[in-house]
Amino acid sequence: MDLLAATAELVAVRSESFAEAPLVELIEGRLRALDHLDVTRVGDNIVARTNRGAPLRLVLAGHTDTVPADGNSDARIEGDVLWGLGAADMKGGLALMLASAAQHEAAAIDVTYVFYAREEVASRHSGLAEVIETRPDLLEGDLALLGEPTDGALEAGCQGSLRVEVTLRGARAHTARAWMGTNAIHRLGGLLVDIAAYQPRRPTIQGCEFHEAMQAVAVGGGVSGNVVPDSATLTIAHRFAPDRTTEQAEATMRSLVAPHMEPGDGFVVVDVAPAAHPCLDQPLLAALVDRHRLEVRSKLGWTDVARFAAIGVPAANFGPGDPTLAHTAEERVGRDSLDRCWAIIDELVGQGI
Repeated sequence: MDLLAATAELVAVRSESFAEAPLVELIEGRLRALDHLDVTRVGDNIVARTNRGAPLRLVLAGHTDTVPADGNSDARIEGDVLWGLGAADMKGGLALMLASAAQHEAAAIDVTYVFYAREEVASRHSGLAEVIETRPDLLEGDLALLGEPTDGALEAGCQGSLRVEVTLRGARAHTARAWMGTNAIHRLGGLLVDIAAYQPRRPTIQGCEFHEAMQAVAVGGGVSGNVVPDSATLTIAHRFAPDRTTEQAEATMRSLVAPHMEPGDGFVVVDVAPAAHPCLDQPLLAALVDRHRLEVRSKLGWTDVARFAAIGVPAANFGPGDPTLAHTAEERVGRDSLDRCWAIIDELVGQGI
């Protein structure tokens, strides 16, 4: 089985967020051709399940969309390396899922394969959230592995993500008589200093060290070149560890911003996604780590591990490809990474614990 060629075939089908339909059609066709699977389509999301009555059920899940292309939309194989958008994030993982679906007609455990849309955009668009809302029964399982790129390591849990917009008000005036107004952009100065001075927490949970972050990621304001601006908006992104709830993370941000707020200013949460605790004590996952002596590390970004955790399914990240190459023009995946991850998935599905 040539997993590099299989991944290249998926990369060749463009599937940027909101335009995944051609890839979804290809995946659905392949799954429906397998008689041992029950296949359900929910919007642009495909769920395929074995139903052998096995004592354990593994969920293998991955998103079908990619970020926008950066001159890398075409698949290109050079030696044992595949270059192209989505090669690592995460069409290599999807190729492993399709390979498992095709080869594991009779397995030690039941398996659910979840191919879902729109992960690379705001959480309100999530295809996985759509399945959770309409058919949560399709996602039941003892353990979920998301094929996010980890290069064969296990990335446990995930950090939460919170993004807010802070709007500070001022008063307009002619710049020739600036003292008659209040410059809202200038008011951002102290807040930016405090954000830059933020000391991130680094808690260790189940042996995994997480690393929080607080960053100003966008700024807007100004009227014209001769007007003192009366409004300025700063977007702040906060990554928080799994030992904090979204409410606690928001309280931290409000506490940071509060000294710079005045009547009429605004604080609006524009996007939020909860964190997920590591689940390294889950028996199937613990056996997998022990048997293959997998490197275990924390997931510093956010993934849909959190959505599975929220519905009571322990989850972790495991897939081919270097995560630091995701979303870059140099995105690629090597044959060795695909083969190593496949050997582990193949054994897990074939033998269970």
